[in-house]
Amino acid sequence: MNWEFVRKMIGGVLLVSLFILGFSHPFQQYLHFPKQVRMMEGQEVHFAKSVNVSAAPVSSKSTAEIKNSKDSVAIKGKSVGKEDMFLEFAGLPIKKVNVQVLKNIKMIPGGQSIGVKLNTLGVLVVGHHLVETTKGKFSPGEQAGIEVGDIIIKINDHKIEKLSDVGPIVQSTAQNGKPLKITLKRDQKTIQTSLTPLKDKSEDHYKLGLYIRDSAAGIGTMTFIDPKSGKYGALGHVISDMDTKKPIVVENGRIVKSTVTSIEKGKNGNPGEKLARFSAEDQELGNITKNSPFGIFGTLKHSFSDDKYDKPMPIALSNQVKTGPAKILTVVNGSKVEAYDIKIVSTVPQKFPATKGMVIKITDPKLLKKTGGIVQGMSGSPIIQDGKLVGAVTHVFVNDPTSGYGVHIEWMLNEAGIKLYKKQQTTQQEAS
Repeated sequence: MNWEFVRKMIGGVLLVSLFILGFSHPFQQYLHFPKQVRMMEGQEVHFAKSVNVSAAPVSSKSTAEIKNSKDSVAIKGKSVGKEDMFLEFAGLPIKKVNVQVLKNIKMIPGGQSIGVKLNTLGVLVVGHHLVETTKGKFSPGEQAGIEVGDIIIKINDHKIEKLSDVGPIVQSTAQNGKPLKITLKRDQKTIQTSLTPLKDKSEDHYKLGLYIRDSAAGIGTMTFIDPKSGKYGALGHVISDMDTKKPIVVENGRIVKSTVTSIEKGKNGNPGEKLARFSAEDQELGNITKNSPFGIFGTLKHSFSDDKYDKPMPIALSNQVKTGPAKILTVVNGSKVEAYDIKIVSTVPQKFPATKGMVIKITDPKLLKKTGGIVQGMSGSPIIQDGKLVGAVTHVFVNDPTSGYGVHIEWMLNEAGIKLYKKQQTTQQEAS
C-alpha cells in the first residue's frame, strides 16, 4: 500500500472539510457573535442564528434573561451586573460571551445656545514683548525662560488668581531692586524661575515683557442635563486658548444664556460660525468645574425653559449606535431649539473613552441653506437616534462643512461624574 498517497488523500479531505466548515452558517455566526454584549436594564437585544446554535447561561445569576427561538437569540437585561453565557453547537459549548447590564439612566437633551466664561488657574502667558529701556529692548520674561502656554500661579509665594494680582507685586518688588520668584505650571510640571522686571523708559513703569490673560469667553451648545443631580455636559470638546492653542486649565467658570443673532455660512475650506449675544453680567445658569477633551462640565443653578425638548430620554451606548438617519438639536436663530435631520455615516463601538466615535453628515435642507452644514458654536449639539440620546457634535471637516465628528454620549456622562460603569475606563489619547 502506498502510505504517502493515503496521507495526501487524508490531508486533502481534511483541508476540504475545514474549508466547508469555515463557510458553514453556524461557524460564521460563531465568528461574528460578539465576545461582549452591553445593554441597559430592561433592554432586549436580538441576534440572528441558525437552528443549530443556542445560548445558555453559565450560572444561575438573574442579571440577564436568555431566550432561544428558531431564528434568534434574545438577551434581556434584568438587573445591573455581569453574567457569562455559552454559545452551543450540537449541544457542545463553542464560545463564551460576557453580558454586562448597566443602569438604565435618562438625560434631558440640550440644544440651547450658551455663553461660556472661563477663569484660568493663575494667569496664562500668551506671548512675549520687548520692554524699551535706556539700555535697549529686552523681554525679561523670555530671558527668564518663561514660555507661551505657561501658567503663572505664584509670584514671591503670593497666589495669583487674576491679572490685578500681578501689578502691585511686580512694582513693589522691582522698586526694591529685587528679582521676582515665579512659580509656573507647564503641562503637568511645576517650575520655579527668577525674573527681574525692567523699567519702561516711556512709562516709568516696571514690566515683565509678557502678555498674560486670566479668562476666556465664547459660545457653545448644551448637550445634556441630569434631571436628578443637575449635572450637565456641553461642547463635546476641550476649550483651548486662541493664542497658545493649549487646553485652558480651569480655576472656575460659568455659563449663561445666549441668543444667536446671525450665521456666517460655512464653505469648503472655511468653516462657518454662529454669532451670538450674551453678557458676562447675565444670570448665571451654572458653574464650570471641568474643561476636558470631552467638553465642559458643571452643575446647573437655573433650568432652561424649553417645553418641547425638556423630557428625559434614554441614552444609547456606543455599541448600540448604528449608521443611518438621526437628528441633532441646536439653535440657529434666537434661542429656539429645533431638530434637524442628519445621517450617521460611521460609528465605532468603543470600549474605552475616545473623542471621535462617529462621523455625521447634515442632510436637512433647511439647515444646509441656513448654515451650510456644521458651524462653530454648534459643538455640543445633542445627537438623537430612535428616541435615544447617542452623542454630540464636536468637529467640522474643514474641506466639507456638511460633515464632521461626533462623540458618544457615554464618555461625556463619564466626564460629568455620571458613572455607568463601576470601574472607570482608561482614556485613550487622541489627536484632535
